[in-house]
Amino acid sequence: MTLMSELKIGTCSWKYPSWSGLVYSAPKGIDYLAEYAQKYDSVEIDQWFWSLFEGRSVKLPDIETVRNYKAAVPDSFKFTVKIPNSITLTHYYTKSKAGPLRTNPHFLSVDLFNEFISTLKPLEEMLGSMMFQFEYLNHQKMQSNQEFFNLFENFAKKLPVGFRYAVELRNANYLTDEYFEFLRRNKLDHVFLQGYWMPDISTIYHKGRDAFLECEQVVIRLHGGDRKEIEEKAKQQWNKIVEPRDKELLSVTNMIKDLLNNEVDVYLNINNHYEGSAPLTIDRIRALLAV
Repeated sequence: MTLMSELKIGTCSWKYPSWSGLVYSAPKGIDYLAEYAQKYDSVEIDQWFWSLFEGRSVKLPDIETVRNYKAAVPDSFKFTVKIPNSITLTHYYTKSKAGPLRTNPHFLSVDLFNEFISTLKPLEEMLGSMMFQFEYLNHQKMQSNQEFFNLFENFAKKLPVGFRYAVELRNANYLTDEYFEFLRRNKLDHVFLQGYWMPDISTIYHKGRDAFLECEQVVIRLHGGDRKEIEEKAKQQWNKIVEPRDKELLSVTNMIKDLLNNEVDVYLNINNHYEGSAPLTIDRIRALLAV
C-alpha cells in the first residue's frame, strides 16, 4: 500500500510497567519514553490536561520535564498534546452532578494558552496536534452549539500561528454541517473520539467527509467503551487483548486509508482501554494497513 500522506501511530500516555516485553526491556528502572520512542514515532501527552483544581493555582508543565522529554526522543518524534483543562472547562468539576456550578475564570483564556505554549518551547518542533478536549456541554454550561462555535472562533483567531489545532467534542448533536463549516472557516482539525458514548467515528467521518478532507491532518483517538469494565477484565495488566473490536478496526483502517490517499495526515492515538493493550492493538492495525 502506497501512502500519500503521513501516518503517525502511538499510544495515549506511555508509562505502563505491564508493557514490559511488548515495549519495554524491564517493568521498572528504565527511561520509559526513550525505550518507547525506539518502537513508535508519536505519543499523546495526557498529563498536562489535568491543570484545574479548585482553590489552587493553575498547574502548567514543568520546564525540566519538557526538556527531559525532548532529550529522550529522536528529532523526528511527534507529541500530540491535550490542552490543559483549565482552558477547556467552562466550570470547575463538581463532586455531585446536583451541586452548584462555579465558573472557570480561565475558560478559553488566550493569555493562559500563550503561557502554556511558552512552557513547551523546547518541544516546539516536535509538536504534532494541539488538542482542545471539551467535556459534554449541557445547557447549564453552554446554551447551544452556536454559542460554542462563536466563543471558540473568537478564541481561535487570537491563537499563535505555526501550530495545528484540533477540536474534540463530546456532544454528538454538535457534529452538524454547521460544525464542519466551522472547522473549514477556522482551519481547525477534528479529533475523532471512539468511545465516551459518541457515535461510531466512521459514521461521523462519512457524514462530514468533504470537510475532513480539507484538513491538513486529523486525530483519531481509540478509547473504547466502559472503562471500569475493561479495567476489571484486564486487572490493570495491559498486556493482552481482552475485548477485541475486529469490526471496528476494519472501519477505522478503511477510514485511515481514505484520509491518507486524499493527502490528509493522520495521528492515531490508542488507549489501553480500547481492547486491553494499546501496543497489541497497534500491531493489529498495522497488519490491517500492511504498513
